[in-house]
Amino acid sequence: MSLTALLAERIRADGPLGVDAFMAEALAHPRYGYYMGRDPFGSAGDFTTAPEISQMFGELIGLWGAIVWQAMGSPDRVVVAEIGPGRGTLMADLLRAARTLPAFAAAMDIHLIETSPSLRNRQAQTLDQAQTLNQKRITWIERFEDLPEGPLLLVANELFDALPIRQYLKQPAGWVERKIGLDPAGAFVFVADDHVLTPALAPEILAAPTGSIAELCEPGRALAAAIGHRLARTPGAALIIDYGPPACGTGDSLQAVKAHRYHPPLTDPGLADLTAHVDFQALAEAGAAAGAAAHGPVSQGRWLLRLGIEERAVMLMRNASPAQAADLAGRARRLIDPGEMGTLFQVLALASPGLPIPPGLDPT
Repeated sequence: MSLTALLAERIRADGPLGVDAFMAEALAHPRYGYYMGRDPFGSAGDFTTAPEISQMFGELIGLWGAIVWQAMGSPDRVVVAEIGPGRGTLMADLLRAARTLPAFAAAMDIHLIETSPSLRNRQAQTLDQAQTLNQKRITWIERFEDLPEGPLLLVANELFDALPIRQYLKQPAGWVERKIGLDPAGAFVFVADDHVLTPALAPEILAAPTGSIAELCEPGRALAAAIGHRLARTPGAALIIDYGPPACGTGDSLQAVKAHRYHPPLTDPGLADLTAHVDFQALAEAGAAAGAAAHGPVSQGRWLLRLGIEERAVMLMRNASPAQAADLAGRARRLIDPGEMGTLFQVLALASPGLPIPPGLDPT
């Protein structure tokens, strides 16, 4: 039986599904979930993330972490964790950069937070050499809450966009939840619930005109709050990089991609990636309410430029052939150009109160 058949059977038995329930099953069903049995990254997969575009991305995050570690007082041990680590490419590049500051590299206690058996295997392959070079043992866990105590540096790149969202529709009588049901032919379609409610949305969103669609990512807010609680009691910082507007708004951002092309989001659940825009304002507010300081968001392009991506590209070009140099320049441009990833992607940091503003996130 396919996931499509399982979800259709569930809808026939229990009624329409929330978008969050549909998204959760499509991405993380133990047998049919999109991330549970495949490597979706790179040119042979469905999409490409920033670490796969250029080594400079992970290297600069490694240097960012080293600076924050120094601002924390250079503790002898720091938990360095990535949640949703993809192929392990970012962590491998981070570890290589960390070797330029041996004391930081020696202090790192590395954890990867990953639920997919397939991706864990791929991460182990990617990090085998990096692990040997750094003489570090890498620990895999499934939940943020399973991290050991102590100073923390956490990275979440393109994680929050894959967390399930609820959708709400503003009707003349008020807000109702937008769900997924079946049309007469048995295909998945959006339907409006008939129960009027007041979702936990910002006041300016609740006041939106009739016909507006709003989204709420409850797991994202909960994770940001958990991170905030952790950073309020132990020193550290969390770096969140993802795509979406810097402030909350209305609109249907649910989308699917397959083989690097748009795919209808309700078609073939489990066989295409499902994502939605990240509400950075909500994440910042949740982290701050839990006791952390929120810095940003700023655009990815501005953040990378502040960290010195252009200078790093020039260094790499010195020993490159003309073709390699052109490729390096093109990859850097893809990360920072406003027409590429530079503006669509935003960078937010949650940090322990009292720490300096993390590198690249100064509001000026």
